[in-house]
Parts: sequence; C-alpha cells; structure tokens
Amino acid sequence: MEYHEAVNRLERLRRLRPKLGTETTASLLSEVGNPHEQLTAVQVAGSNGKGSTARLLERVLREAGLDVGLYTSPDLNDLRERVQVRGQKIPKREVVRFVEETWPSIVDRSVDGDAPTFFEAFTALALWHFAREEVDVAVLEVGIGGRYDATSVVDPIAAAVTSVSLEHTDILGSTVEEIASDKAHVAPADAPLVTGATGAALETIRERTDVVTVGIDDEAAPETDAPADRRGGERPDVRVRETEMVSIAESSVSLAGPDWAVQTTTPLLGTHQALNAGVAATLARQVGATLDVGVTERAIAAGVRNVHWPGRFEVLSREPLVVLDGAHNPDACEKLATVLDRYDYDELHLVFGAMRDKDHVAMCRSLPAADRAVLAEPAVGRAQSAETLAAVFDRETAARTDQCESVLAAVDEALRTANPTDCVLVTGSLYTVSEARDRWTRTPTPVRTPSTERARSVLSRADVPARPRRECADRLVHRTIRLRVRRAEAAELNETMRSAGGWCAVSGITTADEHVAVVVSGTREQFRDLVRRLRRRSGASRHLAGQLNRALGVGSGEPSAYPWNDGTAVMGILNVTPDSFHDGGEYDAVDAAVARAEEMAAAGAAIVDVGGESTRPGADPVSVAEETERVRPVIERLDDLDAMVSVDTRKPAVADAALAAGADMVNDVTGLADAAMRRVVADHGVPAVVMHSLSAPVDPDRGYDYDDVVDDVLETLTERVLLAERAGIDRSDLLVDPGLGFGKRAPESFELLDRLDEFRALGTPVMLGHSHKSMFEHVGCGPDARLAPTVAATALAAERGVDVVRVHDVPENVAAVATAEQTTRTGPE
Repeated sequence: MEYHEAVNRLERLRRLRPKLGTETTASLLSEVGNPHEQLTAVQVAGSNGKGSTARLLERVLREAGLDVGLYTSPDLNDLRERVQVRGQKIPKREVVRFVEETWPSIVDRSVDGDAPTFFEAFTALALWHFAREEVDVAVLEVGIGGRYDATSVVDPIAAAVTSVSLEHTDILGSTVEEIASDKAHVAPADAPLVTGATGAALETIRERTDVVTVGIDDEAAPETDAPADRRGGERPDVRVRETEMVSIAESSVSLAGPDWAVQTTTPLLGTHQALNAGVAATLARQVGATLDVGVTERAIAAGVRNVHWPGRFEVLSREPLVVLDGAHNPDACEKLATVLDRYDYDELHLVFGAMRDKDHVAMCRSLPAADRAVLAEPAVGRAQSAETLAAVFDRETAARTDQCESVLAAVDEALRTANPTDCVLVTGSLYTVSEARDRWTRTPTPVRTPSTERARSVLSRADVPARPRRECADRLVHRTIRLRVRRAEAAELNETMRSAGGWCAVSGITTADEHVAVVVSGTREQFRDLVRRLRRRSGASRHLAGQLNRALGVGSGEPSAYPWNDGTAVMGILNVTPDSFHDGGEYDAVDAAVARAEEMAAAGAAIVDVGGESTRPGADPVSVAEETERVRPVIERLDDLDAMVSVDTRKPAVADAALAAGADMVNDVTGLADAAMRRVVADHGVPAVVMHSLSAPVDPDRGYDYDDVVDDVLETLTERVLLAERAGIDRSDLLVDPGLGFGKRAPESFELLDRLDEFRALGTPVMLGHSHKSMFEHVGCGPDARLAPTVAATALAAERGVDVVRVHDVPENVAAVATAEQTTRTGPE
C-alpha cells in the first residue's frame, strides 16, 4: 500500500455516526494491542481555545524536557499535522503501516454498519503512534464535547475545559449547562479539572467534579479589554492578565497561581489567549507533579513565549496590516474583533469564508465593522457558498460586498484595493485561513531530474501513483518544478501544462481537503506558455503564475550589499571554546582568537563566525554570563577586521551583547526558535542565519524518520522565515541553513547536500555548515581525515549556487569555491 492509498481510505470513512460513544474507537485500538493503555494522557476540551491550549501545553512540556505527542484538529494543509511527536509530523510510512494493520478490521465492521468515523480512526492512529514513539505525555485535543468523544477512550492524568458556549447543540444539548455537563466528563479520576469556564457553565462543572479555576485577574480587569470574571466575587485559583502589546505581533502576559508566577511574552494575542496560557500552565504543573518532573516557571515562560500556532491572529504583513484568524463561531469572532480593535488602520477589507453548519448571521454581527467584504467559498465540501454569505453581509452590514471564486482570489482582490494604511482580515474558518496562507507559504521548488531514476524518486516523493510514475519518469528531462496546491488547482495545472506541450503528474490523494503535490516539467518556452495562460485566468491562478516565475528565476528584487551576493562567500569558524569537536581549546585565549580571525580574513574569509558554546553531542551547557565573557572581548578586538563578524549563539542575551560589541550578524543553530532572539535581531537590524535543527546541542540518539528530508526541512524553514518576518526582520536579511548533522543521519545529510538548490524556493540566501562533520565517516573518513571531503562538499555547494559555506579551513575552501566558480554551467532548456 502506498501513502496516497492509505489517505484515500481514511478520508472515505464517514464523518459522523448515529451511535455515540467510545466503544468503536476502543475496539479498533484492541486490534493494535491497546496502545492507549500504556500512555500518560492529557485531554483538553472546550468550545473555544482548546487547540491553542493544547499547543501551549505541548510547548511548555517540551521546554521542561519531556517527549510529547500532540493530537489536534483540524489541520491546515496536511492530515499529518494532526499527529506530532516532538514537534514533528507523523511520517507517511507510519500512516501506511497503521492502515495496513487495521483496514481488514475496519472492513469487517463496515459490513455490520459499525465502521469507525474518520475522527475515530485518526484518534486511534495518534494513540498508536504515540505508544510506538514511547512519548512521556500525550496531549489530546478533544473533538466534540467530552463524554462521547473518541479521545475519551483514555484515562487522563489531567484534563481541562477551556470555555463553554453554545455549539453542536444537535449533539451536546441546547443549553450551556448541558454542554458543560458533557465536556466535564473528561475530568481525571485523581486530579481536579482545570477550567476557564464561568457562570452557569462553571457551576455545572463543579457539580460533577473538583476544579481548579483559571480566570482574569479581577483587580487588573479595568486595564484589559475583557470584563472581570463572573464568579460572584470569588477570585480564580490561577489569575491571568494580558498587560500590554510589546510589538505588532506579541503581547506580555502575567500568570499567577498559589505558589508560582510567570511573566512573559506570547504571540497568541488577546485576553482569551492569556486565559488559555493559564490553563496550559496549570495543566503542565499537574503533569509535572504526577511524573515527578520539574515544570519550572522558566519552562512555562519559554513555552508560552515560543509557541507557534499558525492561523490564530497571525500577522503576515504590515503595510497593509494583514491578519489571518481561524475564528469559526460567534464567540471567536467577538474575541477577534476585540483584539483587532487595538490596531490603527483606515479601512477594513474583510475576506470571509465559512462552513454551512455555522451561525453566519451571528458571526457577521460579532466581527469588526468592515468597509468591504470579499466573500469566497473554501475548497471543501462543507463550505457555504459565497452567494449566500454575500446575502448575509448585504443584510447585516453596510459593507460593500464582492464575491470571488476562490479564497486566494479574494485575498488578491482585497490586497489589490487596500491602501498601505488599511487592514485586510481573513477569517471565518481555518479552511479559509489555510487557503489564504498559500500566498505566503507555497514554495514552488525547482528540482533536478537528470536521470530516470532521479525522476522516479521525485514523483514517488510527490505521492504520484505507480502507473503515472512509469509514464512520466522518462519525460522529466527539462526544467522540473515540484509544488503543493489545492486539488482544483492541481487539475488546472495538469490540463494547462499538458496543453502547452509539457508534462504534469499529480498526487494520488483524491479525497482529502488539503494540499496535494504536483510535479510539472517542460522546456523554458513551455513554462512561459503555462505562466501566460495562468495570468489570463482568476486571481488565484495569476498569483500561482507569479510564484512559478520566481521559481524559474525571473526577477527577485535588488540584491543587498552583503558578501554572499557576489558568488559563494566563505565563513570561517572561530570557536572560542575549550570543547568544540574540531578545534576546541585552540583559540580560547583572546589573543589567539584575534590572530586566527585575522589569518582567516587574509586567506579570503568574507565572514568570521565567533562561537562561545559547543553544540557537539554531549557538550556541557554554558551559562549566558560565561558564553558572553568568551565572545565579547574577541568581537570587540575585531572592529577593524576586513570581514563581517558573526556571533554563533542560540541565546538572545549573548547575541544582544555580541551585537552591541560590534558583531554584524547572528548565526542561530536553533533557527530563531526563541521569540526573544527574533526581537534581538529585529531591534539591531542585522542579518541572521536560520538553521534547521531538532536539538542543540546535538542529541545523537534523537533523530526523525523523515519521509523526504528536503521537503520536511523546507516546510519547517518556511514557517521560521514567516516568524522572523512577523518579528520585523526583512527576508532579505535572512539566510537559511538546512542543518547537516543536526537531527539527520549521514544519508539524510548527503541528500540535503545533493539537493541544496531546492532551498532557493524560500527566496533567501542559503548557507551550508558541513566542515569536518561526522557524516563523512559514511565515506570512510575518520575525525582526522575530513578536510578532503569538506573541500569536495564545498565545491559541490558552490556549484549548486550556495551563498555561504561555513568552514574551519579557510584557504583550502576558498580555493575550492574559486575552482567551482570557474566552471561554466549551462542549465537545461
């Protein structure tokens, strides 16, 4: 069975069942050994905020050092987003293995009319995967309600009900009290239920179980944008407040329990998100107490600060202000309006698309007053028509209304007419937000297919079925681009490119409401014809035409004045550490380090990278003070160096001190994962290297079972670049590094090396750090024999067009770059 076949089978399962309960999920799990019985699980239920709370909890627990599985729904672009371990999506091969093991049982049950729903099957898949990965904690977002939800097959050690409002009244009940009673069934046996509910919902929950209440600090309420908690004067057990905005995309929050307190920043804006953070922090402390793991205030602060939850009041542009938010019911729309009220803008251009089963009138009334509403139908079966939504907005608002045939076309239309001082708000459903994000996240990637074998590999990674693979493999001999689009766009691309005389192969996934992969191949003229035809069509197609043009290398703006804009620049490594893997202890004295930097610059290094902490496997952690003391005196002495000076650090405070001492850029092995580091880089206005890594220092025992290491790394770096831009860092100031050796086995590092040119899709310069890496043991080179393969890899990287190579041995690698740049390269036509 191939991945597309497994997904199609799961997607064909029904969405709802007439019979409620967990019996079918439990029965399916029994077919794979009852993996849920060995898991330590946490359930997060609620009408709104449960997804954000689950993601916050997962991040806090990971900051505390735990291996965490996270199950959420829906996804934005890929079903596998719903099931993550240590922040990584479930591999495709694991989905296939699960379907192969369970499908005979599912077929048997379907004969008796008792086949699992899609959600039940995916819940079983998540629990099965978490058990196989031996996670410390499984965090489960409840689907609907609590009592009958598939996730309630577990016995949680902690659980929460974030909030209660009228939703799914046909299933859960017609009153808030009935819905609260249903959700309260997630309460654990040996711990109080954590809840942000108030009023009648809270009283109903209290009738069922002991609770820990989380609420807005009554004393702070007048300073916030939300009313004080409605608890009849009773103060909540855990008090939260959002204090102020600290940037266009972050606010500061205060969380305080009986014996703990945290103040930090968060990208999740609004008092309701501060409430979610308080619930997550309280749950994390319960989990820590049960597992005897210290969930410190520092871990809570880092988790809340560094959580990433796309599509939840996500700021993607400033002029005009562009906000994406997946608000999908009246309560969420009201909270969205409250947060948006903080921003100054002239006109509001609303892009709106929603599902049929939502209260569109109430949502419309809860949203901020729009000057213009552009209505569109997301490409999912449950979507409400744009015509119906337009009728609602015409009746309920004074906004000018327009209809578009797709969400991307609606976004393009809103942006086309918006002034720099306006706001474009995209909302109504996560499906709407997902399609809108394609404008910023879709990365058509040029790939090399010089042989039939390589072509088959490209097609296989795109989930193209066997027969089309055989038919197309011999024909991908010209320019080839791989990209992900919606199914309707895939059909259009296939038809249009074939009519232009080129070739197109489409993923075999035919049922999912998500991206599908497409591989397009042809001559330069055939691609030009494709682009011309797309430009003559709708806004979505015109936007895709522009993305394809950029992927083909047509126009990318004015180059900056950095050394990597004039061929491949060499970055010399200067480790002022006693324990780095190659040169530890050689340059830890200031005079020796300065002399080494001058030597590298004289040999042709355009950048010198000063590092004060080793990231080798097993390296001891270094405090901020010690690392600063190592790098700052050296950087201060390099003021007149004939090269840029970079600081290699993952600590924001060290980067800040180094930049103040005269460093010109930051090289962060964690890829600017910490929001505080992004602020430092933005505040200083310097370039930064965004590297992909799974852990730093390197954990040799922790890898990831990549399906396609290049695709997976590209996807992660795409989100990191967006986060950097959201913090105010210009894309032209970013370099990406695929992170050879950081969470990759040797074959995966070599594949990254071979396919470096695919990282051009991100629209940023590319850096490679490969010097003397252990990957070269794969070609028979031990620790003392790695100069030759390092130089060879440098030459290959320069041939691939890499902008910066980071190396220890500058003269040899400068010569390799010069040799590669003398080679005449001709691309295929």
